[in-house]
Amino acid sequence: MNPSAPQEESDQEQPFLAHLMELRDRLLRMVVAVVLVFLVLFPFANDLYTLIAEPIRAQLPEGSVMIATQVASPFLTPFKLALIAAVFLAMPYLLFQLWGFVAPGLYQHEKRFALPLLVSSILLFYLGMAFAYFVVFPLVFAFFASVTPQDVAQMPDIAFYLEFVLKLFFAFGIAFEIPIATVLLVAVGITTPEQLADKRPYVIVGVFVVGMLLTPPDVISQTLLAIPMWMLYEAGIFFSRFFVQSEEEPEGPDPEPTDSLPPDEPDTPPGEGLGMQFAPEGPRSSGGDPVGKEIAGGGISDPERFRPMTEEEMDAELDAIERAEKDPVDVLLETIMTLREREDEAGARKLLYRVLEIGDESQRRTARNILDQMDGR
Repeated sequence: MNPSAPQEESDQEQPFLAHLMELRDRLLRMVVAVVLVFLVLFPFANDLYTLIAEPIRAQLPEGSVMIATQVASPFLTPFKLALIAAVFLAMPYLLFQLWGFVAPGLYQHEKRFALPLLVSSILLFYLGMAFAYFVVFPLVFAFFASVTPQDVAQMPDIAFYLEFVLKLFFAFGIAFEIPIATVLLVAVGITTPEQLADKRPYVIVGVFVVGMLLTPPDVISQTLLAIPMWMLYEAGIFFSRFFVQSEEEPEGPDPEPTDSLPPDEPDTPPGEGLGMQFAPEGPRSSGGDPVGKEIAGGGISDPERFRPMTEEEMDAELDAIERAEKDPVDVLLETIMTLREREDEAGARKLLYRVLEIGDESQRRTARNILDQMDGR
C-alpha cells in the first residue's frame, strides 16, 4: 500500500473543493439577485403584462379582448412574466458573476478579448429584443388580424400569447448575436474574414429564409428581419478583420549580419560576460603553451589564455544563474509571505490554492501548512 496516495489525493481534492465552494457562492449570489429583482417587479406584474400585450391589443378588432382559458392563468401568467423579466434584467450581474469565476483561469490577452465580447453580446441581445418588440410585433399581429376569417372573434389567450412572444424575444436576441459568433469563429481559427466574405451570397439567401420562418409570410416583415441580420453579418466580418490585424505582431528590423563587423575589431572581447579575462600573449614554452603574467582588469584579449574568476566573481555569477532559474512556485511562496505581511489574506489564499495545483510535494506541504496557520488549526 502506498502511504503517499492519501496525501496526493488530498492535494488534488483541496483546489477542486475550493473551486466548488467559490462556484456555490457565486450561484447563491445570482439566485439572490434574481429573487430581489423579482420581488421588486412582482407588484407590477399585471402592468408588465399589459405592456407586453400592447402590440397585439392595438391590432385587435373593436370590442375584442384577451382571455384566460385556464383557471390559474390570471395569476400564473403575470407571475411567469415577472420571473423571466427579473432574469433578463439581472443578466449583466449574472454574467459578471460567471466572468468572475472563469476569469482567473484565463491569460491576460484572453481577458482583453473575452470581456468586450461579453459586454457586446449582452447589448446585442437586448437590441434584438427591442427590435422584436418595436418593429416585428406590430407587423406580425397586424398580419394576423388582417387574415382572420370573417365572423371569427379574435380573442387570444394570455398564456399562449406570452409563450409566443417569449419565443420571438429569444429568437431575435440570438439572431442579433451574429457579429459575436463571426468574431469567435475567426478568433479560434475555424475560418477567416476572407472566407466569410466569400460565403456572402449563401448568407444572404440564408437570412431571407430565416426571416421567412420567423415572420409572417409577407415580403415587408421578412425583409425587415433579413436586412438587419445581413448587416450584422457584415459588421462581424469587419470587426473580425480588425481583430486579426491587431493580433499580428509587427516585424522588427532584420538583425545586422555578424560578418559585417571587421574581423580584427570585435565589439566584445572573447569571453567577456562569462567571467573570463585574457592576458596578452607572452613567450611560449618549449611545449608551445603561452606563458606570461595576467594584466589586472583584462582588456587585451588572447584566445589561448584566460584568468580564472575570483571567488567574489564566481558568487556573483551563481547568484545571477539562481535568479534566472528560480522555480516559479518558489516565487509564488515568497509573494504569499509578502501578502501575509501586508495582511492580504484573500490574495495569499488564492495564490496558495495555485501552489497546491502546480507545486511539487514539498511545495504543496508548505502551502498546506500556511493554510493551516491561516485557518488557526
